[in-house]
Amino acid sequence: MRNYKRFENNAVQRMKRGVILVIRGIGSFCKFLFRGLTKQYTVVLVPHSEKKVYNFHINILTILCFVVMVAGLGVGVFYQGSLRLGSVNTFSDKDSRLQATQASLDQIRDETKQLMLKAKSFESALSGTLSSLGVDVADSDGASSQNGDLSSFFNIQEMPEGSLREINDLQRLRSYLENAVKPITEIGALLNSQSALLTEIPSIWPIKGGIGHISFRFGQQKNPFTGQYYIHKGIDLSTYRQGDPIVASADGQVVTVDYDAGGFGNYIIIKHKHGFYTRYGHLLSVRVRMGQRVQQNEVIGYIGNTGLSTGPHLHYEIHIGSDVVDPQRYLNIRSSLARTAK
Repeated sequence: MRNYKRFENNAVQRMKRGVILVIRGIGSFCKFLFRGLTKQYTVVLVPHSEKKVYNFHINILTILCFVVMVAGLGVGVFYQGSLRLGSVNTFSDKDSRLQATQASLDQIRDETKQLMLKAKSFESALSGTLSSLGVDVADSDGASSQNGDLSSFFNIQEMPEGSLREINDLQRLRSYLENAVKPITEIGALLNSQSALLTEIPSIWPIKGGIGHISFRFGQQKNPFTGQYYIHKGIDLSTYRQGDPIVASADGQVVTVDYDAGGFGNYIIIKHKHGFYTRYGHLLSVRVRMGQRVQQNEVIGYIGNTGLSTGPHLHYEIHIGSDVVDPQRYLNIRSSLARTAK
């Protein structure tokens, strides 16, 4: 135990001496460094002319502080420059995006302007159609207007600052189109009813495919056999050949299928609604029978040269009750309606 205590005391003493030596060494080094840094140097500036010589004293510590200051200043300038360059790039990118957005906005405005012009043409056409059909169109406030909603639509008030006028244009156009749905639906219903009506009256060309031409018209004509003037009660349609199919010009029921050797030859009479009758004469052959119901555009026979005839043709008549009328007034009435709508 005594030896251990002695060894412990010796180790502690040696440690103290080591620490003291280290501290003295550090202190000596600091004194040496301080003396070196604070050691004065004289800088002499000698001009080439015989003027006054300039000299000033400086030490290493001052030089190091100056170098550190210059380096810090350089780093700060570089950092600020990089920030400025980044800001410039960011602003340039945002400016490019802004220009692209502006170009898109200009294109939208141009397209909106063209849309408004087309909408005005549509409004004019629709108003004319509705007026001719006797259908009123309600404006955005629910009032009836023969001129349509767009008459007030195109007299637009200025929008508040910061708002896009095009948005107001599109909102008004949307409102007009919503209000136009009802009258257009009514037009559709009216056309459907007219379409049903047109199948019930003789309204199409009685030769399938619309071929042929009128070779002999309705009214006062010279009889090709006797040379005497007489009233031709129908029209003659010719394709210059036999066998072309003849169609019913309206829905109806066959009331006569007969042969007249001194007149119409093979002929058919069809009864239609609303007091209409149609006669088809000089047929080569017949495809229907008495009492049969036929539909518009259904083949009922073929062009021939039977009876009292100068060549292959179809004699076509239209009667309303006991009165005979000019069939040309009813031929292709659907096409006439389509041209009127245009």
